[in-house]
Amino acid sequence: MTLLRSISSSVSRQTGSLLILAALLAVPAVASAQTPPDEEKREAWFQGLELSVDVVGPAMLALGDYGAVEAALRMNIKGKYFPIVEIGYADCEKTEETTSLTYTTSAPYYRIGCDFNILRDKHDIYRLYIGVRYAYTSYEYDLSHPGITDPVWGGTSEYSIMGESASYQWFEALAGVQAKIWGPLHLGWSLRYKSRISSDEGSLGKSWYVPGYGTSDSSGFGATFNIIFVL
Repeated sequence: MTLLRSISSSVSRQTGSLLILAALLAVPAVASAQTPPDEEKREAWFQGLELSVDVVGPAMLALGDYGAVEAALRMNIKGKYFPIVEIGYADCEKTEETTSLTYTTSAPYYRIGCDFNILRDKHDIYRLYIGVRYAYTSYEYDLSHPGITDPVWGGTSEYSIMGESASYQWFEALAGVQAKIWGPLHLGWSLRYKSRISSDEGSLGKSWYVPGYGTSDSSGFGATFNIIFVL
């Protein structure tokens, strides 16, 4: 009888130990199972790519003498850092009313930089960010005049410069907001300040319009309104 009680007590202790061990092993598995997928994504270093297009440039091109089409690819790192590449193609044809001079150019331009989300909650559906860009373009422009008629001797003297080569480098500082609209669709806008770093504008010394930068007499400020798709 004593032997049976001893065996029963030993079995009970071993069974209790096994149950405690099993419970301890099950805790991490339960905790892992209860972790939302979004939470795991938030902890990831790389959180996806964003493809965007600007609608301000095409609107300016449709309504005025110059404008551009532009797209950007941006990387999301921890919801805080957003390295970005922007590529655009600008077009301009402007005739000055007082002088009848026509300025024409079309060329690509490039920007590279990074945006920084400054909101405390890095995973909110809204973002408030600041950013910087380095930008560059190499382009050719034409300058032409329909001609001046000599009032005494007659005849017309035409004036034109074709294929004048130029290049431009500039810096941009910006601030902007972005908001999730539905699913992968976001909208955002930015206000930018542009400052020239260096330029080579050909033999004439100054080009009227620089692709991606704007007119030479502009204030240095610009804006974008972007339709953004989170990939």
